[in-house]
Amino acid sequence: MNKEIIKTIIADFHKRGLPDFIQRETKIPLDTGKIITLVGARRAGKTYSMYQLMSEIKDITDIIYINFEDERLQLDLENLNTIIEAYFELYPKKTEKQVYFFFDEIQEMKGWEKFVRRIYDTVSKKIFLTGSSAKMLHKEIATSLRGRTINFEILPLSFYEFLKFKKTSLDIISTKGKAYISGLFKSYLQKSSFPETINMPDFIIEKTLRTYFDVMLYRDIIDRYQISNVIALKYLMKKLLMNTAKEFSIHKIYNELKSRGIRISKDTLYKLVNYFEDAYIIFQVQNFSQSINNQTQKKAYTIDQGLSTILSFTLSEDVGRLLESIVYLELKRRYSEIFYYKDKGECDFILKEKSKITQAYQVCAYITDDNKNREFTGLTKAMEKFHLKRGVIITLNQKKTEGKIEIIPAYEWMLTKNI
Repeated sequence: MNKEIIKTIIADFHKRGLPDFIQRETKIPLDTGKIITLVGARRAGKTYSMYQLMSEIKDITDIIYINFEDERLQLDLENLNTIIEAYFELYPKKTEKQVYFFFDEIQEMKGWEKFVRRIYDTVSKKIFLTGSSAKMLHKEIATSLRGRTINFEILPLSFYEFLKFKKTSLDIISTKGKAYISGLFKSYLQKSSFPETINMPDFIIEKTLRTYFDVMLYRDIIDRYQISNVIALKYLMKKLLMNTAKEFSIHKIYNELKSRGIRISKDTLYKLVNYFEDAYIIFQVQNFSQSINNQTQKKAYTIDQGLSTILSFTLSEDVGRLLESIVYLELKRRYSEIFYYKDKGECDFILKEKSKITQAYQVCAYITDDNKNREFTGLTKAMEKFHLKRGVIITLNQKKTEGKIEIIPAYEWMLTKNI
């Protein structure tokens, strides 16, 4: 019975064909001889990135596509081979060398890494996996699949991709073009960058994001880690999302919960924060300091500005923190090691490349007479500390150069690499 269901799933996919999609920026190779893994938040576009790859394969019947969240599947490690048997019964003339395996949300299957390793060693090296759990995939890859994988991180849409979804020409040269792009950037900043939401009406966006929030909370955290203290979990998750781009203190959150009569240990709170990061709900950024004591300081950044604004009316008015959040995500797309620097002032982002700090960024919606000294001092101190010849302040729409500091509009900075 299970085999017949799998045959139906495979055949239905071949009959249906690929849906329409818009090309994403991430370039993923098709034939490398390695297992390709795509990891990222739910609804960030991992499945459509798979479709983008599938479109390069001439014959769709060369593809086995299985979504492990399909409720029709009743599979465990002992009968996973049924997938291969079902396919070759459907297409007995196919050879093993022809087959491409695409497995969506693979982490839902316990012991998946052994099955994938067996396919890789005995059937085909054309294997593509997606997952919504960073550590789960990376942990298994580091043991059973080490040396056999190439990993790609799929985040919600960059501003450049957002413009592609809006079918907008890339013009930041003409006066009219800059004004139009700047207006779209404000929409990108204040709404959401999940692909599905881009052309939705505002009230549907909010309902959709609340659904995302619930799925992430229950399926990716509560179910996956068997969390029983749901009240504390919800409080912590909302606290971090509502305070994106701010330092957070587990000690303070622990005391807030205690004052409300909610019992939970600090160690458990630390674990929960790591679970959120594992599920791509938030990212933790560490203060770069030689002091061991200061290394415990961290900021949290949300995976999507829309998730934060639906939880907090005050955040929707705080353009500076929203801007800092999307700048962080853009830096994450480009660089692997990102810190902030807090000493005699604060610099929002410093980038480490090959054991050396190479760039420093400050983010400020508007440079004014009231905040100029603070913003310039924080950036200058970081530049002096790490011997940098240039620093950048990213703003909403101001553009100017003062000495070694370049002030640049965020939309221009985000689009520079695509022009």
